[in-house]
Amino acid sequence: MTSHPVGSTGEGVFTALTAEHRGKLMALAREVSLPGGARIFEEGERADRFWVIRSGTVALDVHMPGRGRVVIETIGAGSLLGWSWLCPPRQWHLAAETRDPVRAWEFDAAAVHDLCAEDTALGLSLVTVVAEIIGDRLRATRTRLLDLYGPPGSGPVP
Repeated sequence: MTSHPVGSTGEGVFTALTAEHRGKLMALAREVSLPGGARIFEEGERADRFWVIRSGTVALDVHMPGRGRVVIETIGAGSLLGWSWLCPPRQWHLAAETRDPVRAWEFDAAAVHDLCAEDTALGLSLVTVVAEIIGDRLRATRTRLLDLYGPPGSGPVP
């Protein structure tokens, strides 16, 4: 996944949005700071917010019986944390924990849903951005799985 630095106006992950749409969305943002080792959300819980990471890193993990928590991806500055808020049943598919102190913009999902209902062009643009991020993460996950479980010699070519 490609990460972009995020400035105070939420560029980065929202670069595909117009300046007007970015401004409307960022008006809903709340700056938060989280200490290292903080559990942000757990798999299966209600997904009622999302974040844009400004600094620090977050590990996305899943609980595997007999193995405990297994980290499947680590994201950093410029990354969107959380997309499960967008689609029913609006429950987290993974869990997230800060690896080190994190600064982020936090968005209330209900407020963003309301904004998207008021401005459908913004809503379509935001859904497109999130869909692209989901696609990038799925491709990265597929590559990692092929590296781990593919037949010998099927890994990436140098």
